[in-house]
Amino acid sequence: MSLVLYEHPFAMYCWKALIALYERDVPFTAELVEADRSALAALWPPASIPVLVDDGAVVPESSIIVEHLDRHGDAPPLIPIDPDDALQARLWDRVADGDVTTPVQRIVGDALRPPDAKDPHGVSQAHASLDLAYATLDRRLNERDQAGWLAGDEFTLADCAAAPALHYADVLHPLDRDAHPALAAYFDRLLTRSSVARVVEEARPYRELFPLPWPGHVS
Repeated sequence: MSLVLYEHPFAMYCWKALIALYERDVPFTAELVEADRSALAALWPPASIPVLVDDGAVVPESSIIVEHLDRHGDAPPLIPIDPDDALQARLWDRVADGDVTTPVQRIVGDALRPPDAKDPHGVSQAHASLDLAYATLDRRLNERDQAGWLAGDEFTLADCAAAPALHYADVLHPLDRDAHPALAAYFDRLLTRSSVARVVEEARPYRELFPLPWPGHVS
């Protein structure tokens, strides 16, 4: 078995794949992707990260990588075996990516634009989207009425997606812990998970790349 992950330690979607690799304790080689993506484009023309190469097979897109990794290692699967539980894992993965990661990327992307190309309306919409996402996730976790994970009792694809999404969202749009206590408690559980704590630590040296001020409340 030979796994190579093309990634950058500061990228949200790469965190998702890295968390899955650490959860499943699967050996791999990391290939750092920076400005020059020509080698990656030869494998996957969009040159988006992460991309996993498994004995020559190219596996792009973070959710697909996580699902692919269930073929490796002996840990519990990140896509549950029960079909209903599997649907929940995929659903909340989509919520984390679409409703949290996407607005975060919109805010960060605007910070990288030149002054004459700023989109304050779009940024305002992104912040509003994060408010709605926080409320949606808090309700979901309240309905479950237990100190578990986003899609059920086990750590799944949904949590691999939620960890980086919430971490960076909290940087840009701090979570109101009084308004969303269930989500706050869940976020704290994520941050103490060894796989999540590891990606946070590995990303720490790259925080200078962030185009906006890094708040003091984010450790």
